Amino acid sequence: MLWLQDCWTKVVLQNMGLAVAAQFQIVSGQKGLWSSHAVHSGSAPALPAGGITALEAVNLWKRHFAERGVTEPDHSSHYIIAHLFGAKTLESLDQRRLTEFLSPEKTEQMWKLCSRRLSRMPVQYVIEEWDFRDLTLKMRPPVFIPRPETEELVELMLTDLEMKLGTGVGADAQQTCLEVGCGSGAISLSLLTSLPQLKAIALDQSQDAVDLTGENALRFEDHAALDGGKDGLKVIKQILTLAPQILSNHGRVYLEVDPRHPLLIQHWVEENVQEMHYVETRHDINGRPRFCILRKEKSNKEHKLDLD
Repeated sequence: MLWLQDCWTKVVLQNMGLAVAAQFQIVSGQKGLWSSHAVHSGSAPALPAGGITALEAVNLWKRHFAERGVTEPDHSSHYIIAHLFGAKTLESLDQRRLTEFLSPEKTEQMWKLCSRRLSRMPVQYVIEEWDFRDLTLKMRPPVFIPRPETEELVELMLTDLEMKLGTGVGADAQQTCLEVGCGSGAISLSLLTSLPQLKAIALDQSQDAVDLTGENALRFEDHAALDGGKDGLKVIKQILTLAPQILSNHGRVYLEVDPRHPLLIQHWVEENVQEMHYVETRHDINGRPRFCILRKEKSNKEHKLDLD
């Protein structure tokens, strides 16, 4: 549950007397430097008279950004072209698409977005979205762009909450997060992803920020799809209980889970599903324990699975 309201600074508080973290950031009443209309593109290269491939466009703009002193020229051009193709990174795209000629519409769109970056508009504002932990959030000026360090703040809060709930202290009480200075809603929505039973109240002095948080909340994933029960493992336990009945000997289960869950899953399997062996935990690109691999041990037991 997310409540929105106007307010004025930046602090995150947790109920039941637990001050989890505080991060103050005074916000001016002015509009941000960037607006969707304030773009100066006079120094942009001319649109190509003939066709141009996506890869050629990326390299052209990377050189142009570097010549004009735009920071991270390679990342800027990569993010923009990947965004045009509906992807996060160039590496995730079929390489054939990068060597095909861009349509006139896509060429014009890329020139428009790259011209905004040329005016030093942050790339998050240029592509109007950014990833924060497991979320893709809408971004637009003058709302602050969440910093990578803020992800660590969320991890800290979740760790403390997990410890509190694990010890049973306040486990039956309604957990409430108050986020003052919510910006895009990154903290509140990220907490709700991991703890759907949480109630979050998001405050900001800026109506732009409140509106953006509201939009990000409305595209927020269905809580039912994220609710794993009290320990977050409800669906995973069901899968692993059924796995021996579905898998052949030495068959494997691959899970993508919350970084806090691999050790819990390993212990639960060892105690409750004798025919399943926990093989290993793999880490994601951010170094978090994210993927669990399990294997069915050889068994002569016959299983009959009723799928009706």
